[in-house]
Amino acid sequence: MLLNNFYKVISIENTAENNYLAMILINEKHEVFKGHFPDNPIMPGVCMMQIIKELTEQISASSLFMQSLTNVKFMALINPFNTPELRLELDISMTENDLVKVKNVTYFNDTVALKLSSVYRKV
Repeated sequence: MLLNNFYKVISIENTAENNYLAMILINEKHEVFKGHFPDNPIMPGVCMMQIIKELTEQISASSLFMQSLTNVKFMALINPFNTPELRLELDISMTENDLVKVKNVTYFNDTVALKLSSVYRKV
């Protein structure tokens, strides 16, 4: 984990071929929220991208390097005090040339917070 104690994985479930459901709990007391932003904490987008990468590494049992991002859409602000539990739906497919393609939708409650497609290279 790049940011120590930033989040905790509650569960990861393989729901169908190439599809996974991950539940995580954000640590609202983490230092990053003191600067982003004082008195109004909001999940930094780059932290969400890192969480998706780390979950994909865990699922694929591979170290990964982000090669590209497409269709990155931040749909709602994530306030770790109001909604610390996130649900990430991941569609992960491996290619012949050691690439890992991921489509993600992240939710808090029933609200879509993030949609993202990414490609990682195994390292």
